[in-house]
Parts: sequence; structure tokens; C-alpha cells
Amino acid sequence: MPINIPKLLPARSILEEENIFIMDNDRAEHQDIRPLNILILNLMPEKEKAEAQFLRLLGNTPLQVNITFLKTATYVPKHTSRLHLEQFYTTFEDIRDKKFDGMIITGAPVELLKFEQVQYWEELKQILDWTKRNVTSTLHICWGAQAALYHHFNIGKEELPKKCSGVYSHQVLDRHEKLLQGFDDIFFAPHSRYTDVPESEISGHPGLKLLAASGEAGAFIISSADGKQIMVTGHLEYETDTLAEEYARDREKGLDIHVPQYYFPGDNPVKPPVNRWRSHAHLFFSNWLNYYVYQQTPYEWR
Repeated sequence: MPINIPKLLPARSILEEENIFIMDNDRAEHQDIRPLNILILNLMPEKEKAEAQFLRLLGNTPLQVNITFLKTATYVPKHTSRLHLEQFYTTFEDIRDKKFDGMIITGAPVELLKFEQVQYWEELKQILDWTKRNVTSTLHICWGAQAALYHHFNIGKEELPKKCSGVYSHQVLDRHEKLLQGFDDIFFAPHSRYTDVPESEISGHPGLKLLAASGEAGAFIISSADGKQIMVTGHLEYETDTLAEEYARDREKGLDIHVPQYYFPGDNPVKPPVNRWRSHAHLFFSNWLNYYVYQQTPYEWR
């Protein structure tokens, strides 16, 4: 939330240079505040786990947030009960005439398929186009980020020699970007994917800004020039045990999978993992809600 300080206070110019959000009495007195309406297209197979992960982060700010969960109409999930979906989810047809302040499009376990082979791809294309007119800022996660880069910016994905799984260090590339306000120069975040997006194409695209990247995991946080589309190739929302659960699941399936890197102490899967990304996860979602949604969305959509 902003701090209200006098216009002529000497510290004001220093704080503005550092992108600290400040305002004066005139603006504070004329602010209109209402709850933010956030739409979440949950494409994850274990939807209830994903719900808790995102709600935990969205609920850790002073802003009041109203949540609407969206499901695909062209694909029926196999790992979530029909009752749960009917009780808590809606479809695109039911909300296409509405406006939302922010939206999250999650990852999905379909990355080894071509985008056009995904059963709900045509439906997702409609939703992605709709967000440009009806959502102030959309946050795309993992495969959702790859889908957005492909659809909006014509940047494809590449299959990796082995799964990118682990907790990797990342470098902040744009210190003045408000989305990364308060981030350490080097921070950690989980990744779990079989494909990657070419960092060179992102860096060379006039409509994109590469905000954070990893020497091992590649491009991580990407923004459109206007901030309406945010792409995150990893999983800041993951809980401490999520990568361990995925590793155990893949082993049970008999997959040739390596131990998630830099995750278990000493890379020993018998030892409990240590969470090194929680604070930056909360900070990232707080920054997105504040700077890209709350500060940008109109009080009344017209």
C-alpha cells in the first residue's frame, strides 16, 4: 500500500527514484477503493491444491480480493470431482461479458504436446484474446506462460534434454521494474517443466521485457511492454513439499527422472526440503496486485 507524505519532503525524490509507491494528501483524499475481482483459470490436475497455493498468496495483502474460478468447457478434468467443479467453478460463456481487474492462468501438464494438439487450445485462444479487452493484467504461470508467449508474441517452446526440476537462483535484470520491487539481486524459485522458451527471442522482442532469468533455468519473469501480460515460467506458488510430491509421483510411474536440483539438502531425497522462495513469492504477488492491478484498474469498468 502507498505511503502518504508531503509533496516537498526531501526524501520524496529518493523514494520516487527507488520506485517506492507514494502519494500526497490530495490524491489520498480522492481515492476510491473497492474490492479487486480476480479470475483464476485453473488448468492444474489437482485443482484443490492449486487453489490453496494461489489463495494463500493473494490473501496476504491489505487489499480485499474477490475470486472467481474458471474451468474449461471443452475438457473435463479427471482428478477433480464433478461436484467440486459444479459448486466452485464457472465457464467462459458465463463470464465473457464481465470485466476483471486481474486474472491468473495456471500451468498444465500438457507441455510436451504441440499447442494445437491440446484439447482445449481453441477455447484458451478465445480466453487469451478476451483478456486483452476485459482484464487489467493477466498473470500466466509455467505452461500458461508458454501459451501466452506463443499466442500473443509468436514465440514457441523447445523440448529440453531432461526435465527442468529444482530450485534455481535467478538474477533481477531490471531493478526499476515495480513487479520486482523489494527483490534481492539474487533470489530462488522452483521450476518443473520439460520445455523452455528461447531467451534470445524474448530479449529481442520489442513488445517484451525480460525482468529476471536464471543461468540454469533460463528466462523466468517476462512482461509485456504495457504490463498487461505477465509470464512466469516457474512456480513461485509451490509449497515446500510440491516438488518432492512430483518427484515421488514420477518415480512411481517409472519415469527416468532425476532428483530435483538444489532442493533437498545435499540432493538427498530422504531429507526434508527447505523452502528458499516463500518470501519472494509473497512479494511478487503483492507487487502484481498492487502495481499492475490495483493501481491500474478503473474504479468503474465502462
